[in-house]
Parts: sequence; structure tokens; C-alpha cells
Amino acid sequence: MSAIGSTARRDRIVHLATTTGLASVEELSQLFGVTASTIRRDLAKLTADGRLARTYGGAMALTAHPEASLRQRTGEAFEAKRAIARRAAAEVRPGETLLLDAGSTVGAFAHELRTAKDLTVATTGLTALQELADVETVHVECLGGTLRPLSQGFVGPLTEAALERMTFDRVFLGTDGVSPDHGICEADLRQTRLKELMAGRADHVYVLAHAAKLGRRPFHAWAVLPPGWTLITDSSADPAVLAGLRDRGVTVVLAAPEEPPSAGLR
Repeated sequence: MSAIGSTARRDRIVHLATTTGLASVEELSQLFGVTASTIRRDLAKLTADGRLARTYGGAMALTAHPEASLRQRTGEAFEAKRAIARRAAAEVRPGETLLLDAGSTVGAFAHELRTAKDLTVATTGLTALQELADVETVHVECLGGTLRPLSQGFVGPLTEAALERMTFDRVFLGTDGVSPDHGICEADLRQTRLKELMAGRADHVYVLAHAAKLGRRPFHAWAVLPPGWTLITDSSADPAVLAGLRDRGVTVVLAAPEEPPSAGLR
């Protein structure tokens, strides 16, 4: 194959992963006529962008479904996310310390906190930071680290190290899928590891997910949450999936569209 630019080469790598499933660094190096180190840089970039998941030995596999960007997800199920965000805000009490994940639904929840009084909010997500950056009654802590462009969230060892120095009253997590059998899933193992660590630092664990994400397994990286966590979803959720979650000890809260905003913060 004749030499092509790095962007086209990376797009081609993603296409090959979609059609063949696996490819080694050596095979890709020979195919594109570039060095192995160039391919490793390509794979590192594609992994950081959430387009590929790396496997042992330099092989790579595309996730079962391409990961949507945060911008793409923001417009999905807008009314359901707003109802979930309002219901989640009703759980919060003045004076509490909260931990917020990245994601569009958690970002909508952060928007509901703009009227809060006397809160401390730590977050791994740029959306929550943008929502709360100018709110004087909310003290904001940013858990920095490596930024994933697609999710607009921080991950990695620096984020994990910051978590070790704090505890929280409540943590609010987003997800790409919820399964009664497996927990919650994401495109990247770094994300699921971080979510497990976040859940372990809070007294109360909440997952915010609209109905379309329930019973869905789009990716192969899973976070197992501690017993007794709470799912806040919208009223169109499949009763069978909700029953399976309740059977496993999950508290299910349904958010109605007319849910009053921020009831717990008054």
C-alpha cells in the first residue's frame, strides 16, 4: 500500500478493525509501510479517542458499537435526561460533598445544582465544570488526569490518585449501558475502573441512565458496583429489565417529566 497521511491511516485502521476484528502491530506496520513505533502511536491516539480498545501484545479490537461523542449524546433523549437530572437533584442535601462523573446526563444534573447552597462538588467531567464554574455557592474540585476527547472526562492514574484523598456523601455516575447481570459498561477499561473507584469513595451511589441504556451492552468493559446502588431512570423503562435490577438489590427510581427541580436543595 502506498504511503498515506496519518489521519487516513488511522481511519483505515478503524475500518480494518471493524471488518477483521483483530490486527497486530507487525501486520499493520507491513500493510501501511510504516514503522512499528508509528503504528503504536496511531493505536495510542485511537485508544485515547475511544475509537479502539487495545489488547495484550499490541493487537487491537474495535468496540462492538462506535462510541458516540459527548456532543452527539447531548441531544439524545433530552427530556428524559432533564427529568432524571431533576430527580437526582432531589436526593441532594445542603452541605453535602458530591462526586460527579463525566457525561451528558450527569452534566444535566450539574445544571440542576446551579441553584444549590453550600455544596462541595468534585468532578471528572468538563460538562459539570462548565455548568458550575461560575456558581459562587458551590465549591468545585476538578479531578484532573488524562482527558478523553470523546467523553470529555478525565481518566488515568492522576485522577485515581486524587480520589484517594477524598470521600463523598453521594456519587452520581453516567454509563453507556446497564445490565442486571454485569453492572454498567463503557467503551474504555480506564473508565470502568475509575467508576468502580468512584463508587467506593461515596456513602451513596447513583447511576443516571435513560431508558434506552437499560439492558444494553454496547461495549465489553464493565464496572461492578457495590451492593445497594440506586438507578435513576425515566418512566419509559422496560419493566422486565427493572425487575431484574431490583432482584439484584438495586434501588430503582423513576423520574417523571413533571418532577419538581432540585426539591432536596430547598
